Amino acid sequence: MGSATAQALTASSSALTAAQGITLDVAGELFSATRLIGESTALSGALADPSAPVEARAALVSRVFAGASPITVSLLTTAVSQRWSSAADLVDGVEELAVRAAAISSPDADIEGELFSVSRLVADNADLELALGGRLGGGEGKAALVQKLVGSSLHPATSLIVTSLVREPRGRRVRRLLSRAMRIVSAQRDRIVATVHTAAPLSAPQRDRLRAVLTGRYGRQIALNEVLDSAVVGGLRVQVADDVIDGSIAARLADLRHKLAG
Repeated sequence: MGSATAQALTASSSALTAAQGITLDVAGELFSATRLIGESTALSGALADPSAPVEARAALVSRVFAGASPITVSLLTTAVSQRWSSAADLVDGVEELAVRAAAISSPDADIEGELFSVSRLVADNADLELALGGRLGGGEGKAALVQKLVGSSLHPATSLIVTSLVREPRGRRVRRLLSRAMRIVSAQRDRIVATVHTAAPLSAPQRDRLRAVLTGRYGRQIALNEVLDSAVVGGLRVQVADDVIDGSIAARLADLRHKLAG
């Protein structure tokens, strides 16, 4: 990510957080804007053109998205008024605003956990991953497939995020899309995601203790995603971004074998 895009994302996200009346409808409009801008190189190029006056870019937003709510138009205007490293970065930025808006609209929903569950479902089903990531079948068909499989079990905010992402993946793998969405939601809620690999399901007290320990270590609230993994043998393997804490029996045995071999 270029420095220009990083600054543009910060400014756009700040405007979203400060806005009043962010609803799921606003998130849906931002996802629709992402698709429209992403599908037209002429439009994305014009909106991200740093040589074009800010007023001209804002006027183009008002014309193209005249049917959207005032708050959506305002957020898009703020986004296109920034300097982005590329037109593709602008599209990604609007998509991030849409994910953040969905999170803001539903503060009590376990969006991260549900996104993780969908990601695991895709990871465990090669045919599903192929169907969602292949070139065959249109975006609407892929969105309908996801809706049919898991739509009824998801919160509307999570469902909107998942169906919107698979409808317009822009060459990205589905699991990568879902992982990015999880990180965005966690960032909006000022917490980080910890993926816990364990041989047996954690009890509620164990999850609470682990969450407290990780919160103390990283200084932020923790969203826990749990993966049952027989290879762990015992104990836990916890991953937070690139940081891995491996307290499993398997890891200790591997370390012992290494020392004996040495």
